[in-house]
Amino acid sequence: MRVDSSLVLIPVHVTTNAGASVTSLKKEDFELFEDGVKQTITHFAQDDAPVSAGILLDISGSMRNKMKKASEAATEFFKFANPEDEFFLVEFNGRARLTVPFTLDWQDIARQIAAAKPSGMTAMLDGIHLAVSQMKRAQHTRKALVVVSDGGDNFSRRSLRELKATLIEGDVQVYSLGVFDHDYQVKHTPEERNGPTLLDQVALDTGGRTYPVSLNDLPKIGEQIARELRNQYVLGYSPAVAIADGKYHRVNLKLAPPNAEGELRTYYRQGYYAPGQ
Repeated sequence: MRVDSSLVLIPVHVTTNAGASVTSLKKEDFELFEDGVKQTITHFAQDDAPVSAGILLDISGSMRNKMKKASEAATEFFKFANPEDEFFLVEFNGRARLTVPFTLDWQDIARQIAAAKPSGMTAMLDGIHLAVSQMKRAQHTRKALVVVSDGGDNFSRRSLRELKATLIEGDVQVYSLGVFDHDYQVKHTPEERNGPTLLDQVALDTGGRTYPVSLNDLPKIGEQIARELRNQYVLGYSPAVAIADGKYHRVNLKLAPPNAEGELRTYYRQGYYAPGQ
């Protein structure tokens, strides 16, 4: 979501219960509410606009046996890139670093991922903070972060609470590829066992989502996220009561009849911070 003067723009992805994208809806199929007040949708679009995307790669020791599949997932994601899409790469273990700044050459990032050598602790939250900061240089209004990790953060200086506020203000969707072994609940550290929950909390409210995947599923999910980014609606409205109060305003989206809520799922950002006076 972004706020442009008095216009609030919200990217929305709609799927069936089976996860297939729904691309046939019209403006009248949606209802939008801000702080409980119904809004008039004045902007409606569905197009393949270019994306500014950050890839966040966990190169900690716990990812040692997962890097080949992680590299394959990134390659599948890039295959569906728009020629105008731009990408950057942040790698994190005990510390986060910007490895490849924004570039149109996704193959440069793919080579870097293929050459990664995992070791050390995991500072995932710090990596996401760094990525959001890098997004200030984005050329496009559609912005997304793709986190490839087992979620086992054990070394970040930043807290989850700080990160949530940063993500809302940064106007970025987060997609998490949770790379989990089948036996992670039994044979892994407490941080790794908490990985699925942490990744889900990071994506919550941004309009993205978490994909808990096994190693063999990872490349397929990379492709699925790329397709999802290319199949979004953008809804816009001017708040019925526009207040430059700098506060958080909650947004709720519903599918209007005859679209049954139980048959379709919607993914969208849950709110935004209004500009201050």
